Amino acid sequence: MNEPPETISEMDHDKVLEQASNWLKDGHKVALATVIETWGSAPRPVGSQLAIRDDATFTGSVSGGCIEGDVVTRALDKLDGGAAEVVEYGVSDAKAWEVGLACGGRIRIMIEPVEGNA
Repeated sequence: MNEPPETISEMDHDKVLEQASNWLKDGHKVALATVIETWGSAPRPVGSQLAIRDDATFTGSVSGGCIEGDVVTRALDKLDGGAAEVVEYGVSDAKAWEVGLACGGRIRIMIEPVEGNA
């Protein structure tokens, strides 16, 4: 039985850190978002990552698409000297409904700028 081909998002997810490193080498500022905790029906497992470049280009996934926009916006704010932050999204949180996390679970995401040369 043949395995289905990987989707673009799965391929990107496997190469998030590699891509972030390449962006740094090319002179871009980069932030990294990582799922650090989940409860209930979370869209992505702990360890899932999203790399965000200074022009809002991103690769990977922390939620399967439902909160990426908010995470990217927060990450871009970190690129000019902002401190790392932990953000929690959950179905009972009004912000979660606003950004689309209606899966019934909760997730915590660490968003941090990447320092130094790759």
